[in-house]
Amino acid sequence: MMRIIAGIYRHRLIDGPIDNPNIRPTKDRIREAIFSSFGDLTNKVFLDLFSGSGSIGLEAISRGVTKSYFVDNSPIALNYINKNLNNLAIQNGVVVSSDALLALESFANEGIKFDIIYIDPPYESNQYLPILSYIYSNKLLNNGGIVAFESNRKIEINDTWYSKIKEYHYGDIMVTVLK
Repeated sequence: MMRIIAGIYRHRLIDGPIDNPNIRPTKDRIREAIFSSFGDLTNKVFLDLFSGSGSIGLEAISRGVTKSYFVDNSPIALNYINKNLNNLAIQNGVVVSSDALLALESFANEGIKFDIIYIDPPYESNQYLPILSYIYSNKLLNNGGIVAFESNRKIEINDTWYSKIKEYHYGDIMVTVLK
């Protein structure tokens, strides 16, 4: 079991996989660092891409976002997200069962923009740059928006797209925060 760190659901437990290698819940101390870099989340729209258990999007809701979108295409992950939203009686979470790029395309077509996008794909995937490029090219971030991603290696970002705010290192895990 994991817990929400701060906000209105602080200390509430959330379900997640214990030994599923395809779903890696972000550890508490890493989530704390990530959210400290986001600042005030009041009235923001959040996207948790590759949501897994939904711990990042749930933390965002607990900290005051207006709406959090959870995108994953794993039935196991979607089950955890829906279970956690139901257990906490959260109404402002939108669960999207989709491939990440298809979901982004759908958001672009619907005119949905985000203040913060968190990306946590399978580490060995080659999806980082196509996703970051799509977000930038299709203007899916509101002015002053933030993109953060978790990886197990340095990902070279086109510096005309984003500027780096912070990079956190936790053993083999890196979290990069861009504006």
